Amino acid sequence: MTELSDLTAVRLVEGYASGAFSPVEATRAALDRADTAQAAVNAFVRVDAESALEQAAEAERRWHRGEPAGLLDGVPVTVKDLLPLRGGPTLRGSRTVRADSQRWQEDAPSVARMREHGAVFLGKTTTPEFGWKGVTDSPRHGVTGNPYDPARTAGGSSGGSAAAVALGAGPLSLGTDGGGSVRIPASFCGVFALKPTYGRVPLYPASPFGTLAHVGPMTRDAADAALLMDVITAPDARDWSQLGPVPDGGFREGLGDGVAGLRIAYSPDLGGRVPVAPDVAAAVRRTAEQLAELGAHVEESEPARELLRGSAAEEAFHVLWFSGAARVIQHLDPEQRAQLDPGLLEICERGARYSALDYVAAVDVRMALGQAMGAFHASYDLLLTPTLPITAFGAGLEVPEDSKYTRWTGWTPFSYPFNLTQQPAASVPCGLDRDGLPIGAQLVAARHADALVLRAAHALYESGAADLPAPRPAPRPAPRPAATPGGS
Repeated sequence: MTELSDLTAVRLVEGYASGAFSPVEATRAALDRADTAQAAVNAFVRVDAESALEQAAEAERRWHRGEPAGLLDGVPVTVKDLLPLRGGPTLRGSRTVRADSQRWQEDAPSVARMREHGAVFLGKTTTPEFGWKGVTDSPRHGVTGNPYDPARTAGGSSGGSAAAVALGAGPLSLGTDGGGSVRIPASFCGVFALKPTYGRVPLYPASPFGTLAHVGPMTRDAADAALLMDVITAPDARDWSQLGPVPDGGFREGLGDGVAGLRIAYSPDLGGRVPVAPDVAAAVRRTAEQLAELGAHVEESEPARELLRGSAAEEAFHVLWFSGAARVIQHLDPEQRAQLDPGLLEICERGARYSALDYVAAVDVRMALGQAMGAFHASYDLLLTPTLPITAFGAGLEVPEDSKYTRWTGWTPFSYPFNLTQQPAASVPCGLDRDGLPIGAQLVAARHADALVLRAAHALYESGAADLPAPRPAPRPAPRPAATPGGS
């Protein structure tokens, strides 16, 4: 029998409507899994069981009256601790952030939309300090491990959200993605994540990383992501850069239309700067073959080869990312800076040395890459790549041990380019490596074609190509700081 904590949000809402089970039952099951996720991998900053059960009871009463609040009424959800959630502080993984200096009465736009639709908030999930890197460990909350092997990293910077979803602590989570931060942990943890077109999901407070930063759903499957997108894309006046209204029908309409006739470019290594592990390459190639069997026209092709094969895109991303990080800590005094993650301090010091001309030159590279990808999508509806060239490595490390990489961007060459171009990109599970660790395939579309990414991903789920065995981790091998229920 399927446990309630293993059901998708779509199936939970169907069960509430039919009376098969209740929001309180589902929330209790999710809270039990949150305990497991915390003991096994340190996924949470804060779990508020009392508040969650109160919210679930209110949802249950609404369902009994036949008056659900919205699309997510009674569904247990989690939120990355970079996004404000009313009722508690947003600590951002940093010992320099004081809980008592914050107003706790405001939700981020995406959180507010979920609340309006009746979501049940279990708590906040872990992030590296200020979300600066592609793994999840922080001075304040310790290391987040991988659900499939707690000694490995969950990825980042939305690692706590990916681990929570993978372990059944709510089927939906909100993450942020400035260089791969929903797709990286989704790939490592075997869940689905979408980085929408920039501006499609309103963001507030504004990110110091500017227009690289996106809010996106992290879910069990593409159908749940489409459901969540229909909620969180509603407008919010606090974001001056948000896009216009969502097209008629939203993201669930046409989700089941399949991929027959779509033109899909398959790029095994996106220019070949970083070698792809054999197990990863084989799994993503099988995904290409599966899409072809489903009726898509798939051919091998390399987009924007000149920009992606060289170092121009990476260097441009570093200028924009490191400058943003420097801005984050600009107000800190020397004593506070001494409390920061040493890697974060290093990139901030580098970012502070860039000039305005360096920044504008990086924007020029960004525009050229965007133009190249725009031309590429005149020929192809979708691009398929590995999400990452590797599977999860040791927890607590920024880069794989004994690797040639110095920063996390070295092993994430397939993710950050699409933050530069602002395109929608998703990570879909596509298999396990020989060590039983998840592998992700990335689907990318032209700007504003988010629904097309979801549609192709849904076709892979419907075919069974995206199904992975659920993780059942043992407790983590070394103690790490634990979240305090209801605390800060």
